[in-house]
Amino acid sequence: MQHQHSGTNREKPTLTLSQGAPVYDTANSETLGPKGPVLLQDVQFIEKMAHFDRERIPERVVHAKGSGAFGVFVPCRSMSEYTCAAFLQNPGEPTRFLIRFSTVIGSKGSADTARDPRGFAVKFYTSEGNYDVVGLSLPVFFIRDAIKFPDFIHSQKPDPCTNLQNYNHIWDFFSLSPESLHQITWLYSDRGIVKDFARMDGFGVNTFIWVNREGKRHYVKYHFLCQEEMDHIDRKEGKRLAGLDPDMAVRALHDRLARGCPIRYEFNVQLMDPERAKELDFDPLDDTKTWPEDLFPLIKVGMLTVNENPSNFFTQIEQAAFCPANIVPGIEFSADKMLQGRIFSYTDTQRYRIGANFAQLPVNRPAFCPHNHQQDGEMAYSNPPGNINYKPNSLDGNAPVEAPAPCYPGMSYPGGCVTRQPVRPTDDFSQARARYLSLCNAEKERMADAIGWELAQADQKIQIRQLDLFAKVCPDLANRVSREIYLFSSRQKD
Repeated sequence: MQHQHSGTNREKPTLTLSQGAPVYDTANSETLGPKGPVLLQDVQFIEKMAHFDRERIPERVVHAKGSGAFGVFVPCRSMSEYTCAAFLQNPGEPTRFLIRFSTVIGSKGSADTARDPRGFAVKFYTSEGNYDVVGLSLPVFFIRDAIKFPDFIHSQKPDPCTNLQNYNHIWDFFSLSPESLHQITWLYSDRGIVKDFARMDGFGVNTFIWVNREGKRHYVKYHFLCQEEMDHIDRKEGKRLAGLDPDMAVRALHDRLARGCPIRYEFNVQLMDPERAKELDFDPLDDTKTWPEDLFPLIKVGMLTVNENPSNFFTQIEQAAFCPANIVPGIEFSADKMLQGRIFSYTDTQRYRIGANFAQLPVNRPAFCPHNHQQDGEMAYSNPPGNINYKPNSLDGNAPVEAPAPCYPGMSYPGGCVTRQPVRPTDDFSQARARYLSLCNAEKERMADAIGWELAQADQKIQIRQLDLFAKVCPDLANRVSREIYLFSSRQKD
């Protein structure tokens, strides 16, 4: 419903209850005489207050603090050689999208300049349905199996007793999870803190599968590269800015788009023939790993242009539901164990947070009207027309009819028993070592300062365990961090 603007030549709308009944006085409750108690029959007061009491929905367990905007994706080339996804077929054909930036660990009131892997999520409103890429501003993750995700998040969130972030917990988990080492070299580098969403990259992190019309499949990783020069903030500057303006990145995004200055991200992919996975010394479906760009170069797909602020933050951003389970024909799930867990967890989270009918909300609806027999439930915005709500049926021509099956064969997997096995080979050190050695001396110093400051607040046995892991990455990293721990600890004693 469009709002009517007030003005001398415009008729102002009449105030009503949500059911349409006119409201004569919204400032005074009904009472028994001018001095008596408020009456239970005052439905205007009850509706106004009861709705106010329910204005907030549960915040996201992770990615609670965030902001977003709309834009247009335009491919620069056809990707039909690799996928039959409709929105990637025709160069120059635009697809509307919603993008959301977020902090992973903090609550809704957290500062934008906290050290955080940051969420980078894109919802493409394609002609075949919504396709959601739910990633991060960093290319890897801390763990490789989704069953550990609740434990990881619990270790990063406030202590259940003190409600304060506990570096003992953070580094206890890290020091017992060597798979986190590669992510640590990203998170504690200059990329770990940002103050402007236009100056950070986005990554899909997980591995998806693209399949073309002939059934040829490729593993694919997504890269969204910012088109402006990155800047860095060390932990001290991050804390200073958090005190001055904890919402500076959110504010910068809104103000920039309000001025008519769009933000652009170049959409690139890395592609891999699944057969090549056998030749590698790491599992390419392991989300703690990156793919070497000299072996799997970036291929430019197109450009994302962010150019439209939401008209209402709650309805279009807070109620936006990003789910990795939302895919379209031509895109499939890989056996990435983190992705497999997220397929369930994210959709389940949205059902709890917003309700079973979250997909009916305008921001989550596809570009066309969906047809199925899902009905009722909390906050059902609409139900299927007619009285035939099952399949198969003969009373409605068996409508809606099933879509034609894909022309390509389904995904096949090697035979084997259902089991619980770690991803092999693991090799938690090589890429972390290469990443660390690629940094300049000044960034190594800032990394050591950032890690040392936190580890200095952890128990000594945890410090030793983590330093042992750093030594396997690179002795220089362990030495630098050890020195910083000693310096911080000495100052605390003084």
